Amino acid sequence: MNTLPGIAGHFAGGQSVGTISPLGNGLINDTFLVNAGDGPFVLQAINSQVFPQPEHVIANLQQLNRHIAQQDPASVRLRIPALLPTNDGQGFFRDDAGQVWRALQFISPAESRERLNNNTEASQVGFALAHFHRLCGALPPELLHDTLPGFHIAPVYYQRYLATLEQPLTVAMDAEFRQCQQFIERFQDRITVLEQAKQCGELRERVIHGDPKLNNFLFEPGSDRIVSLIDLDTVKPGLVHYDIGDCLRSCCHLRPSNQFDIACCETILTSYLAEAGRFFEQADYDYLYAAILLIPFELGLRFFSDYLQGNRYFKVNQPRENLQRAIEQFALCESIAQQKTELMSVIAHIV
Repeated sequence: MNTLPGIAGHFAGGQSVGTISPLGNGLINDTFLVNAGDGPFVLQAINSQVFPQPEHVIANLQQLNRHIAQQDPASVRLRIPALLPTNDGQGFFRDDAGQVWRALQFISPAESRERLNNNTEASQVGFALAHFHRLCGALPPELLHDTLPGFHIAPVYYQRYLATLEQPLTVAMDAEFRQCQQFIERFQDRITVLEQAKQCGELRERVIHGDPKLNNFLFEPGSDRIVSLIDLDTVKPGLVHYDIGDCLRSCCHLRPSNQFDIACCETILTSYLAEAGRFFEQADYDYLYAAILLIPFELGLRFFSDYLQGNRYFKVNQPRENLQRAIEQFALCESIAQQKTELMSVIAHIV
């Protein structure tokens, strides 16, 4: 914290830097709210262990900002945080230790929410995600860097997991370890479904958000209206099904039972497809259930693999936290599988 004022000063435009406080609860980057000059901004250290080429993260956000700025303002219903330049006009600042820092517009008034409180909020989530996909529809995905090669590619995570198991492990092979291992073994035949669809041309890559969990949607305070979608580090080429599955995983996860809320899913999907109908193709509809089932499994696999490797990727407060996260995601996945008939009926009814 002692060095933060100096770093923040590189983005303050010559204005004095005031208070700096931690912002959000993300598992990857260190994020701070800086009060300076004419108003606050967001200061973030890009995690180079997760993003080995942080300059590509910056370049993608610059490309996205330019693309959104070219849209008819009347058609843009979301505020996308702008990247703020350094005092000398650069997109980022690299400190003496090699750490890359960037500054973003602070969207205000706005607030994140950790759970949905009503159907209107759920409907807004579906609309906002589809609206983001529609806004990016004319942005060729090949113009963006793949900032996380292999991200959301479930077969890649599975092969890394198998390779980890072949190495000496430092964790206890206890009942919870066996529970996760056995669930992965039972699920392995379904791991390749989305990638196979992409490889055979049924599904095509578009520009995706990459991490549309609930608390990345910002609501207008005192309202059910979403005003922004933030945390854009993972904007990259990919399947919109990754985003849809991840959004539903986040919003429809009932805790502590780890059940999947079908009613919430129906509300979000109905709103999403009402906005996405302009660009959705028949094959996109055909793979909705597969995405809803696969993404929580994929995240559980990532949590479990990180636990086996010593918690290198996701931040933890205690050594078994990623193991518990994995168990929760696998339980959610099991709930989705048990409700397949109902989910397929919901999708057919919406379509």
